[in-house]
Amino acid sequence: MKRPLLKPLQALYVTQFLSAFADNMILFVIANLLTENGFSPASLALVTMAFFVPYIVLAPLVGSFADQKPKAFVLVIGNLIKALGVLILLVTDHSNILFLMGSYFTVGVGAVVYSPAKYGILPELTRSETELFHANARIEAYTIIAILTGIGGGGSIASVTSALTSSAICMLLYLLSLMMTFFIPRMHGNPDIRYLAEARRFFADMKLLYTHPATNFSLIGTGAFWMSSAVLRVAVLAWIPMALGIHPQDFSVSLILATTSVGIIAGAFLSTKLIPLDRYYRSILYGFCMLGLIFLFPWFHVTAVAILFLLAVGFMGGVFIVPMNTVLQEEGKRLVGAGKTIAVQNFTENLLMLVGSGFYYLNAYLGITVSGAIVVQGVLFLLFLLYLTRITKKIKANIG
Repeated sequence: MKRPLLKPLQALYVTQFLSAFADNMILFVIANLLTENGFSPASLALVTMAFFVPYIVLAPLVGSFADQKPKAFVLVIGNLIKALGVLILLVTDHSNILFLMGSYFTVGVGAVVYSPAKYGILPELTRSETELFHANARIEAYTIIAILTGIGGGGSIASVTSALTSSAICMLLYLLSLMMTFFIPRMHGNPDIRYLAEARRFFADMKLLYTHPATNFSLIGTGAFWMSSAVLRVAVLAWIPMALGIHPQDFSVSLILATTSVGIIAGAFLSTKLIPLDRYYRSILYGFCMLGLIFLFPWFHVTAVAILFLLAVGFMGGVFIVPMNTVLQEEGKRLVGAGKTIAVQNFTENLLMLVGSGFYYLNAYLGITVSGAIVVQGVLFLLFLLYLTRITKKIKANIG
């Protein structure tokens, strides 16, 4: 009997890497198209908002879809929808921002369909809790590497190739990711799942998680972090050419932006040494440090200094978010289950990213400079940190 070319878990890691790499690269393709067609830098915020909408609208349903169908099949559907989003980009009029938004919206639909299946399939492909733990760690590592290389490498590819070529590369990556799923066995889903009943449970689970101080703290904290990260990614893409005198389509723009992701990885790695898990709420101190750096870095127009600031912002953010993620997964699993907790977290994070991007676009529409808009975003982040400070008092009281 012939051994398979790839083991199922290895195939899953590869399909996740390829799909996540393309998810990040496609943003730079669209950013270059916006520049080429004379749109303002702030218009990228509108396009990214279109990506977040499916996560909010479809959140109560996608988990049920992933559980009802074979999860390897759901991965195929997710990649096909993403590829459709790239096809829209290839055949539509790039001078109309609505078509660009429609393209990224479609990629977002594919991403939200794909997300629960890539985690939900892990228990089906592992034989013990230890193996499941290692598989979770590996798929997170592949995702982080894909984000980092997608921003740095994918952004660089988009900057040195035409929109047609870079779009075609994204299409190829999604199709390769789809092909990898054929090395993953098709296991039966649960046909008895009813979408309406599961949607009701989703909102009941969300209410319970927001009632509990620890999960409330973690949901708002991680949501506020990703809100700021999403806005900073768009804002810094506009800020680098203006503040540092680099052409918007130069490959160094994406490399400079990637330093934030490097910082997040370093902060995540060291977070367990800096924050004891039983005192996870202390991560808020690193949130305030991240806030201070957000207020400061837009006013330093030296490339080396900007890189150091962005690296530090990412580092503080990594330490800030990891303890909250850990507590959310542990407490959420106990309260409603791991998968349902991730669904509520995705809903919260993408809702806040949509709100943050909307605020950023409004600032630009009102004529506020990019540096000023970054500071306004910092003020919004501050409001969330003050709320978290208030929740911290309840947590300390419960711990005693």
